[in-house]
Amino acid sequence: MLVILGFYTNAKHSDTVSEQIGIRALSVAQSVAEIPEVQEAFSSSSPSEVIQPIAEAIRTQTDSEFIVVGNRDGERYSHPNEDRIGQTMVGDDNDRALYSGESYVSEATGSLGPSIRGKAPIITAEGEIIGVVSVGFLLDDVEMTIGNYVTETWYWIFLFMLIGIIGATLISLHVKRSILGLEPEEIGRLFQERESVFQSIHEAMIAVDRRGIVTMCNNQAGKLLQVESDKVVGKYIEDVIPHTQLAEVLETGERQFNKELWVNEERFIVNRVPIYYENKLMGAVSTFRNRTEVEKLAEELSNVKQYSEALRVQTHEFSNKLNTISGFLQLNQTKKAVEYINKESKEQQEWIHFFIRNVSDSYVSAVLLGKLNRAHELGIKTEIHPHSELVTQLTEKQRDGLVTVIGNLFENAFDAVLEGENDPVIHVFFTDMGHDILFEIEDSGPGIAKKHIEKVFQKGFTTKEGTHRGIGLSLVQQILEEAGGELSLETSELGGACFIFTVPKELKAEGGQYEQLIN
Repeated sequence: MLVILGFYTNAKHSDTVSEQIGIRALSVAQSVAEIPEVQEAFSSSSPSEVIQPIAEAIRTQTDSEFIVVGNRDGERYSHPNEDRIGQTMVGDDNDRALYSGESYVSEATGSLGPSIRGKAPIITAEGEIIGVVSVGFLLDDVEMTIGNYVTETWYWIFLFMLIGIIGATLISLHVKRSILGLEPEEIGRLFQERESVFQSIHEAMIAVDRRGIVTMCNNQAGKLLQVESDKVVGKYIEDVIPHTQLAEVLETGERQFNKELWVNEERFIVNRVPIYYENKLMGAVSTFRNRTEVEKLAEELSNVKQYSEALRVQTHEFSNKLNTISGFLQLNQTKKAVEYINKESKEQQEWIHFFIRNVSDSYVSAVLLGKLNRAHELGIKTEIHPHSELVTQLTEKQRDGLVTVIGNLFENAFDAVLEGENDPVIHVFFTDMGHDILFEIEDSGPGIAKKHIEKVFQKGFTTKEGTHRGIGLSLVQQILEEAGGELSLETSELGGACFIFTVPKELKAEGGQYEQLIN
């Protein structure tokens, strides 16, 4: 910018000086043209003897390079070099003065070289143009004069450039240290990477500065707060999430892990960590994980243990059956061995054929067959209504929801019938006629006491002994609510409890796009 300013100043000053010198030359030419002695000398026998001394005296006083006076034919009556007096003027730029009577400034090459000239006509009192006065300054001298003027300017420009370079270098080094030596492209890439990672984290995350003002909030946190994440940034954290205790972390600088916090009537597991930069506390970040998800994971792990235990029992029972068959064969009771095999396989094959005909989804068939095998091992009689049918094509999320709900309700029924005094019996009916998928699971257990009916679906409530209880029915309730379904409890005809749940099987339009009800 300084160099551009220097060139602009140079050009502007050059134009100004050239213009001023031209005006000066023109002014001198006009003054000489109006001198009476000069005009009278044109009518004398030897005009140069009068005009030359006058012109030279004025040239010396005005520092002009030349003052040339000529007649209409261009014959010189004065010249700095006296030997050129009487010769024709050079430059071919006298016509406007001699024929139009104009006074003007021109640039031309004369006998002394390129010059800036002021031209003025010599006009008598009668108005007759009798000659011309040419006052000039050589361009070389003009450029030298301009150079003397601009040299000082360039000195100051180079001095300011040196100061600017030194200052910019110092600032650059300071900025480089502040941004860890990264280039702008690297900073931009890191910011994009950080933003992508920040938004892709499954947990809700909120960061605040030293004053407790929110600086970052990912989309999951926006969903948690039921607002757009951009609208949270810039607000005080206490105004966004009361009792978050991030202020305590900012005050003490200590980390807090696995703390519980209620937000919008939901319980979350919260971690709070201070942010340090160069050993200075700059802020804090907090992550939120829905406790229901943790409990759901624990429930799934519990189911895995149950499945593994069922497989162990089934393996043991299968080993007993093999031993029985082996005993028949060793006693040469081949007929009884075949009858025993047919009896065991017939029941299993009947269930398999039933599920192939009446249930289109293999995962639902698998969980039902697994629960039937589990009931058989526990000595529980399980009956599925022969008109039960589920032929609706399920999405992956629908399938996962149904498998979880069916598995939990069966396990509750197993526990109930084993604790009851009646014969352990479970009846199952399901259908997808109409707009909903309906399941009905009833047992012969002791049932649910009236005083517990309103509490049975609450998280953590249980009448059973042991840890990790009171999760199954609350998880079932939550899954069905998310799916837009319903769960109800009635008294079974068998004397125990009868759980009935429905799940919509259709898709609903929302916001111009189709979204699955179970999500």
